[in-house]
Amino acid sequence: MTSEKKVRVRIAPSPTGSFHIGNARTALFNWLFAQAHGGEFILRIEDTDKERSQKKFEEDIIYGLKWLGLEWDEFYRQSDRTEIYKDYLGQLLQSGKAYYCFCSKEELEEQRQAMLVQGLAPKYSGKCRTLNPDDALQKVKNEEAYVVRLKIPDVKVSFQDIIRGHIEFDGALMGDIVIAKEGGEPLYNFAVTVDDTLSGITHIIRGEDHISNTPRQIFIMQALGFEPPQFAHLPMILNPDRSKISKRYNSVALTDYIKQGYVKEALVNFLALIGWHPKGDEEVMGVQELIKQFDLKKAQKGGAVFSQEKLDWFNNHYIKAMGDEELLTLAQSFVPKVWKLNTAMVNTVRGRVNRLDELEDLLRFYFEIPDYPVTLLRWKDMNLGVVELNLNKMKDAIGNLDTHSSGDAIEKELLGAIGNGKRGEMLWPLRVALSGQENSPGPFEIIEALGKQESLRRINLALQRLDIPETH
Repeated sequence: MTSEKKVRVRIAPSPTGSFHIGNARTALFNWLFAQAHGGEFILRIEDTDKERSQKKFEEDIIYGLKWLGLEWDEFYRQSDRTEIYKDYLGQLLQSGKAYYCFCSKEELEEQRQAMLVQGLAPKYSGKCRTLNPDDALQKVKNEEAYVVRLKIPDVKVSFQDIIRGHIEFDGALMGDIVIAKEGGEPLYNFAVTVDDTLSGITHIIRGEDHISNTPRQIFIMQALGFEPPQFAHLPMILNPDRSKISKRYNSVALTDYIKQGYVKEALVNFLALIGWHPKGDEEVMGVQELIKQFDLKKAQKGGAVFSQEKLDWFNNHYIKAMGDEELLTLAQSFVPKVWKLNTAMVNTVRGRVNRLDELEDLLRFYFEIPDYPVTLLRWKDMNLGVVELNLNKMKDAIGNLDTHSSGDAIEKELLGAIGNGKRGEMLWPLRVALSGQENSPGPFEIIEALGKQESLRRINLALQRLDIPETH
């Protein structure tokens, strides 16, 4: 009795654009599947498109995967494997399972239009299929333009999709497919089939937009004598209007979300739940829990809507749960370098942050006091003279504090000074004097963040404002 093959999965992005959030979700599902089954996760860069492939996009893919924590066990570039593809292409041509096609674009278009007129689905007519192999080779030597086509048999091909069940295609409707350009440059379906087989991929987990590629790849495998792997096609990620995810509604590059200040834990948790459901109703799940529960059979078939509100909710949750030092380090990278944050400052706004790029505006008052109107110091219809008295009373209480008092000590000292007085009339002017804002964190938190001396300086500035005649 033979033992089961070790699970091997892959993510195979093309470096022709920024690493897409959809590719990130596919990579995560593959990685979780490998981890759940004690398998291996392979990264393959599909860079055979020489015109569009760029090194900066490959670097973006690698950066995104590492940032998400999706480390791979093996790494390949298709551009390093061209001789391998040519060898297998030669085998197909020699065996007669593939052939050279010399039809021009104009001829192909004529064939297509003729089929449409007859009410048939367009496919290649097979004109070059019966060419004498020696004549075809002579045409190649004469440098006539060509492509290489695979002979598709007039039979049905089917596979059992892990997510979608039985799927079947009719080869008779497909026509002979192009598998290589002139010079033996492999096209997508041919290269990935060779790569997946030679690297021992056991499960191909990818988006449902690849379903139509699957029969083509199975026919190529059959022609080469390869054993097909298992397939699982994930639901597409959709915009709120159920169109394919696009820049119209959301950013689509993973780096955009990183730059906006979404943290790794939030993105991983959020992406895992786009089109997949755990056993229960729980939503907040760390990586280890995701691995423990991950089962492709719980992936949904229909498209999964990308919810910006849900992503913000996850991010807010993980920011609030983050350790002080980790959050302080992250926060510092999202504000001007000249701002020297401290833990108390960051903690005053921690619960209000959905994205870390919001921190600059929320924390600005600590470093740049807004030019607020003197009337903002009034609580409701307070007299400005009373505002001045109350600010002086709070100033004296703050003067009694130690240089680095904690929030609890500050609150105790100031509430003691207020006694039976109206807290709003004392604390509103104080908070505005410290922040210069109508809405801000509470005064005890701000004093702890600013420190005793800076707090007193800001109160003195407010008192100076009160000497300026009120304008109406």
